[in-house]
Amino acid sequence: MSESQGDMHSMMQQYREIVGSYEKLDHEIDALLMNYGGASENMPAPELAKYRRMALQRDSLYNEMRAMEQILLNDNEFGDGT
Repeated sequence: MSESQGDMHSMMQQYREIVGSYEKLDHEIDALLMNYGGASENMPAPELAKYRRMALQRDSLYNEMRAMEQILLNDNEFGDGT
């Protein structure tokens, strides 16, 4: 495996891990929301704070996913030297 293929493999693995973390957190947020009738307005203050922290973390993971996708797409598109 060439160095660039190894880098691509490593980046793909990192991307999969980010996606997995995002999906897990998204399910946790959904479960938390469902505990309060599907609305954050129904949450007591401590749970609302937890929800907001989780939502911020999920947004950060989403941004990481999109950035990685752009890198991977550009590498794939131009990786053959053409």
